[in-house]
Amino acid sequence: MKIYTKTGDKGDTSLFGGQRVPKDALRIEAYGTVDELNSVLGIVLADNANARIAEILTHIQNQLFYLGADLATPRSATAKTIKRIETKDAHSLEKIIDSLQGHLKPLKRFVLPGGSPVAARIHFARTVCRRAERIAVRLSRNEDIGGAILIYLNRLSDLLFVLARYANHAAGVQEIKWKS
Repeated sequence: MKIYTKTGDKGDTSLFGGQRVPKDALRIEAYGTVDELNSVLGIVLADNANARIAEILTHIQNQLFYLGADLATPRSATAKTIKRIETKDAHSLEKIIDSLQGHLKPLKRFVLPGGSPVAARIHFARTVCRRAERIAVRLSRNEDIGGAILIYLNRLSDLLFVLARYANHAAGVQEIKWKS
């Protein structure tokens, strides 16, 4: 099977369900940013040696494939093989957040993104996640994407913030407190 199809050479692409849309459509921007986030997490994993962080990020990467497919499939499409993101997926992220926070000192001040190389990259992933969330919010104003996607992205950015803190803690690197 060839990787190129030439069907998008004029600037459009297909959604799951067959509908053709411009490649700059908001829906494409949304799942493209989720794909970008997944790639950033791949960069984090390439430099990471912590087994717990690897386990969490691998789980998230798999979930992001579901999320991307969900965003690429209009609610009107009859795609029975597409797993939709559900509220329970966000709840699983909350459990991970709670378990990681048990290892961290309570936050009393803002911290600057950075620290260990892995933590800095996770902070970068968090900002890409927030951008994906903003795009999904804009998309949700015009199209039905289901309520769980926005909840999931919001919780995922929370998890990435806590995971960056955990990465610094695990590496023995002090967080840099913001000085107002």
